[in-house]
Amino acid sequence: MTTAAPAADPVLDPLPLLKGLGSLRKLTGMYPPGHPAIAQKLGELDAAVQAHLRRTDVLRLDVIHGEVHVDGLSVRPEGNANAKVLEELTGLGIDSIHISRGVSPADLHGLSVFLWELRDSAVSAPMAVQLAARGVCHISLARLVPLDTRWRATSWAERPADVYDPAYAESLDLMQGTFESVQDGRELKLDTVRHVVELLIEKVSGSSAALAQILAVKMYENLTYCHSVNVATLSLLLARSVGLDAQTIAAIGEAALLHDIGKTRIPLDVIRKPGALDKRERALMESHTVFGARILVEVEGLRRLTPTVALEHHRAATGAGYPDLGDRRPHLMSQLVAVADIYEAVTGARTYQAPAQPEQACLVLARLAGSKLNAALVKAFVAAVTFFPIGSVVRTNRDETGVVVATNPSDPLHPVIALATTDFARVPGQVDTSLREPSGGYARHIVETLQPPLGLDIGDFLQA
Repeated sequence: MTTAAPAADPVLDPLPLLKGLGSLRKLTGMYPPGHPAIAQKLGELDAAVQAHLRRTDVLRLDVIHGEVHVDGLSVRPEGNANAKVLEELTGLGIDSIHISRGVSPADLHGLSVFLWELRDSAVSAPMAVQLAARGVCHISLARLVPLDTRWRATSWAERPADVYDPAYAESLDLMQGTFESVQDGRELKLDTVRHVVELLIEKVSGSSAALAQILAVKMYENLTYCHSVNVATLSLLLARSVGLDAQTIAAIGEAALLHDIGKTRIPLDVIRKPGALDKRERALMESHTVFGARILVEVEGLRRLTPTVALEHHRAATGAGYPDLGDRRPHLMSQLVAVADIYEAVTGARTYQAPAQPEQACLVLARLAGSKLNAALVKAFVAAVTFFPIGSVVRTNRDETGVVVATNPSDPLHPVIALATTDFARVPGQVDTSLREPSGGYARHIVETLQPPLGLDIGDFLQA
């Protein structure tokens, strides 16, 4: 017999509260202090706020891309009744209202007076200063900066400095524009997505130069659009290795390309937070899967499983993970994209974390196989990319430094390398580390993967 999980606390419906605040603001401008109409509305608003604060220390109302979020969770009241309320609030330059425990009716009344006078006020002092001057101590207001999923940092470049493959470069440019368009609230351009999928299938996934930048350590910030192009390419590589048909491969390319589109709805400070996320931030971050599915189901012409992969790519192969969909296991396509997603994330740079080496990423996949990840797909992926993928900088047991320029499918631990001098100039010719001595032992072994030195042009090794 299955025991039902305890019901979660209901999410506050923000519409009555926002309407109440808007009404109180207008009444404050119409009547003198102490008027019965003001007192009645103030009492109703205070009761609603206090009821919520009995469950949490802070009531957070944020308007993100026209949607209200209560404590980090999106709430969509039916109908368009909230549109005018939100328009009035954002028209004042306010996208965020946080009310903490201890708030009093006097605080709420002070807020309403401030909001009434705000539109015509010439005061340029910060809102926090103006509220404090009115004795409002438990309420903060803010205007959210435009949401941006691009990761800016001084320690890592924002995107590949040198893109060796023109089709890969075109894919990055097109997807950057696509993500920025959705981020700004515009429609997803289906023709652009289809063109990028075609580029990835026909050119990028078969290009040694492109794969070198995707498979090996990436010395640039893992921008969402760049991550998505890389995950799509890796997903296509895996799909081909397990023998899927052309129609399914195209569907996987589209789904992988758009799997993280929901991150255009998540604030940048949450995405880039270096430490552990708190409960509210974790809920908001995890909601990118739901946001993504919502965005994609509204786009006519996308393949049927594209929204499903956006929803499920953080679901474990055993049925756990998020979002909570019960014990249902994710679709096989979602499981496939999840393998590529984790590998790409681990080998990509972060503002707060250096990238892991390819063999370390493969070991991460191996640890997750059978629980979070589909074990058969992990095995196929590691066999396809190998521990030392093209573009990896390696050191041999002879203390030689080189760059992997080809792999040996029959002997993945012994690739073909181009040797480099101490200042990383390319040595003419290639060395096949799978070659053996007359005694039968290998002439060379790869001892370790090295961090590529700054300024190293892998393209010089691949194109020679």
